Amino acid sequence: MIKEMGRLNLDDYKIMDAQVEKIFKSLDKGKREQAIKEIEEMANTANYFVREEMGKRLATYQGKGPLDEICAEMLDDFIYGIRATALFYFYYKRQDDPRVIVKTLEKTVESVPWESETICFELWKNYPEIMKEEMPHWAMSPNENKRSMSMHGMENIADKNPQYILTFIGRLLDDESEEVQKKIGHILTQVGRQRPLQTYANIRRWLVGASEERVDAIWQTLRKLGSIFSQKNQRDKGFDFMNVTKRVIQEWKNDPDPNVAQMSNRLGQLLRKQ
Repeated sequence: MIKEMGRLNLDDYKIMDAQVEKIFKSLDKGKREQAIKEIEEMANTANYFVREEMGKRLATYQGKGPLDEICAEMLDDFIYGIRATALFYFYYKRQDDPRVIVKTLEKTVESVPWESETICFELWKNYPEIMKEEMPHWAMSPNENKRSMSMHGMENIADKNPQYILTFIGRLLDDESEEVQKKIGHILTQVGRQRPLQTYANIRRWLVGASEERVDAIWQTLRKLGSIFSQKNQRDKGFDFMNVTKRVIQEWKNDPDPNVAQMSNRLGQLLRKQ
């Protein structure tokens, strides 16, 4: 039997390959129900790696059996592992058409959250231009999980497209969802580490006339950044961030907006404690 937890070994892969071969034979012989049963035997597992590898292997099918139709139905199955395996099938089968993958993810944001996040991360890494077109629509969704997931993996473009990210999250700053706020904090931290000058320029704009909730959320991110770069193993990497922060403190301390001036004072206290 394949292990229920953890990464797979050679013996696990051999068992899986044998099962996939059986599935393909059943499909080629027109034994639809038998093929479904054989897929479910392997996909009904708590092991993430089994679900992914099964989906990847099923995606190599070249026969005429109705595997697309079967996996589309499995996206709505009541068993999580079966839904996840079906999602990975479409992800690996449609690698040449990321927009189709995005459309599939729209159906699985809530029903297969962990695997959907993994795939979103990979799409931001491999198809950033497509994601830059598609994810603003997600960010406007009434579904908070979809809004949150629109940013998952966005850190992959933090170095090359920082202003795109800052503009994107700027539209979600006052979102009432806790999950969305967590994601904003994470992404803002990643951009701040790599592009502190642009990050502070946007933060100042966000602070002007901002609500207490927005000011506090921004402060939590800046405090986290300061904490990261105060660590011994991160000090050299944080040289640019700390230098920019020191300049910002001087520039903001006499700002006419009280939120900006207060943030300067908070940053100053933070640096003195480091």
